[in-house]
Amino acid sequence: QVQLVESGGGLVHAGGSLRLSCAASETRPYIYDMGWYRQAPGKQRELVAIINNDGKTTYASSVKGRFTISRDNAENTVYLQMNSLKPEDTAVYYCNYRPGLSMDYWGQGTQVTVSS
Repeated sequence: QVQLVESGGGLVHAGGSLRLSCAASETRPYIYDMGWYRQAPGKQRELVAIINNDGKTTYASSVKGRFTISRDNAENTVYLQMNSLKPEDTAVYYCNYRPGLSMDYWGQGTQVTVSS
């Protein structure tokens, strides 16, 4: 069973920055993609950003230009640099790891709280 270890959440004032990281407990020469999702209270989980094996990135429109996803292939770790944070970014952020289309793993979640 693959384990995902997340870190980097916390409390920050609006306009501040945080960096999330997620390390998978295995390494593979190829994975389909890794990414971040978030879920705010009373809302559905939503995509924040994903990065595929070729380094292609996809962002939610609400975070484009403020958040940057990156990956260390050797360490099988994905990062999410979050700048210019807004109160509406407050949510539990979940790491997602898909080594293949039919394989799907989730981290335990890390709380991000942005105060106004």
